[in-house]
Amino acid sequence: MSKALYRKYRSKSLEEVIGQRHVTDILANAIKQGRISHAYLFTGPRGVGKTSIARILAHAINNLPYDEEHMHLDIIEIDAASNNGVEDVRDLREKIQIAPVSASKKIYIIDEVHMLSKAAFNALLKTLEEPPEHVVFILATTDVNKIPATIISRTQRFSFRSISTIDAVKHLKHIAESEKIKISDDALELIAERGDGSFRDSISLLDQLASLADSKTGITTELIETSIGLAPKNIINQLLGAVETHAIPELVKILDEAFDQGINGVVLSQQLTLSVRNLIVDKPQLLPLLDSLLDVAKSSQPNLKLLSVLGSAAAPKQIIKSVALATPILEVVASIAELEKQATRKKPKELVDSRAEIVGSEASRNKAADFDLVKLVEYARQNYIALYSVLSKATFVLEGTNLTLYAGNKFYKKKLDDTKYNALIHTCLHEVGVYGLDIHIIPTGAPLKDSQAAAVAVIMGGGEEVSVETS
Repeated sequence: MSKALYRKYRSKSLEEVIGQRHVTDILANAIKQGRISHAYLFTGPRGVGKTSIARILAHAINNLPYDEEHMHLDIIEIDAASNNGVEDVRDLREKIQIAPVSASKKIYIIDEVHMLSKAAFNALLKTLEEPPEHVVFILATTDVNKIPATIISRTQRFSFRSISTIDAVKHLKHIAESEKIKISDDALELIAERGDGSFRDSISLLDQLASLADSKTGITTELIETSIGLAPKNIINQLLGAVETHAIPELVKILDEAFDQGINGVVLSQQLTLSVRNLIVDKPQLLPLLDSLLDVAKSSQPNLKLLSVLGSAAAPKQIIKSVALATPILEVVASIAELEKQATRKKPKELVDSRAEIVGSEASRNKAADFDLVKLVEYARQNYIALYSVLSKATFVLEGTNLTLYAGNKFYKKKLDDTKYNALIHTCLHEVGVYGLDIHIIPTGAPLKDSQAAAVAVIMGGGEEVSVETS
């Protein structure tokens, strides 16, 4: 059975360790001077070399050759994830009293030490305060925040860093050349990026892809994208292009196609985050988008969240005012019988036309000929039924480039203020050929004067009467 590459290329000495010189140099000098602490604490991300350096240090302290295949009897590794109880620590406290078999020091490496229970930490504390002369502890953790301060204060702490992309690419290239794995430079960089600062994850991915690659083409970016469900780079570029050009319909189309291909919203957001991060110096206006993309992974519906984030970023800059108007209660003089007659006499389309007529003269007076209320509402009905259910109850008043939506009540206003609905309103406007409007959403119905208009408003769920001046 072949050995996994991350194990085969694990560092065998402090000099071979890559990316942690701030730790290895100090440890190497301490060993040369014979200044050995009774307890060390290694903290940092996964896969950056904490356990490897703990093993190397354990052998170096005892002046033993390091052989990963054979652990020395006086070097004991404990996994705190499965030995985290107080009884386990009490058993450890009894065993450390026994002198080393042949080495100068008995060394305990406790991995994922943050998994110990509170009682176990309390039991370990006394041992760390007054350990036997022949014992050294090396604790390792990926979550230092869960380690009690009393434990940390009794150790020498070393903080490990994530591996830089440059160091990761260099090391991956060395492994690929040693293993005669054909791989492009772009593919090496993509693997390093997906490793997210972890050597182990990067090398494991290289190992996985090597078994899938064609002997002629080797590992390509296309193979990586297909194998781990990444979006092709051109999709990332198209999405960012649609955001910058405010092309919301194109944006929605690209996202739908990506989701149909099985690309996950979380993965796509991570790729976008990396791309935007690399563009920030030249395009600082993308900073709000970068901040919003970080929330996608936390959402229970990441695909929808990503659509909302990108849609909001793509929407033209607008002013959305939320004004609570204290509109006086108007007396409706039309009787119930009259309202029923109005409802019977008018067909649905005529009712919509009546409603459009209420605001039509004002729109005409402001030369906003491109705005067609009926067309807008009908487009929403055919494409976004949820938006239509709210939009159809609102009243519209257009004054120049200011479009006021009287939502009718606070509930509907809250709906229309929502990022998703707001982006869809702009999408609908753009689809019917209207751009550059400033939208104001009001939580009340529009003021009414005429009783007949009031009757129509009651039937339609809201409306505004506009006086038409004739010369």
